[in-house]
Amino acid sequence: MSEDTTTAPRVSEVRSVEPDRRPAGFTQEQLDWVPWVEPILLAEADATQAPLLAGDRGIGPYFRVLARNAEVLAHRSGNDREIFYGQGGLSRAERELAATVTSRHNGCEYCASVHSRFTSALSKREADVQRLLDEGNGVRIDERWDAVIDFVDALAANPPRALPAHIDRLREHGFSDLEIGDLVLSTASFSWANRLMLTLGEPEVPAGRG
Repeated sequence: MSEDTTTAPRVSEVRSVEPDRRPAGFTQEQLDWVPWVEPILLAEADATQAPLLAGDRGIGPYFRVLARNAEVLAHRSGNDREIFYGQGGLSRAERELAATVTSRHNGCEYCASVHSRFTSALSKREADVQRLLDEGNGVRIDERWDAVIDFVDALAANPPRALPAHIDRLREHGFSDLEIGDLVLSTASFSWANRLMLTLGEPEVPAGRG
């Protein structure tokens, strides 16, 4: 008897989000992300792609979409690690705050949900973070966070409208040049990351959650 070499058809992960599954606004709740470009299958990742999808990165579709250009993903992952986990400089909480503000400016609900949760967990200021999501980057919280929010929002604008006065204000609140540089890197990184998320797919409220 000949061996059956048929395989099950591949199930596409590309689809449109149903209207009732779209987020109602910015949230700290966990969201899913639905791709508009077919991700690679983890089992089919080649020797270059597989290390970039190790651990949790291979579970969801986002990094499996980015792995279609493995060289760019490798550089992106290296930058991400250094910008958000590098030693010295700005606190991790304020790096995440910058990512949240940038995502709020660019309208990326998925990125804002991820990084607002990090900001809340690291700063222990969940209510303040929620106000930022609810009211937008014009929110007033306290002098230090307001200085960060205003600088990041201005820097994330296209074209950027950050001014020397924003830098002076940050220095008045004790930010060093190294810390200000970290704010710039976090904002730049997420201005790029938001555009990827918004171009390649859309957020979705997980099934079973009203």
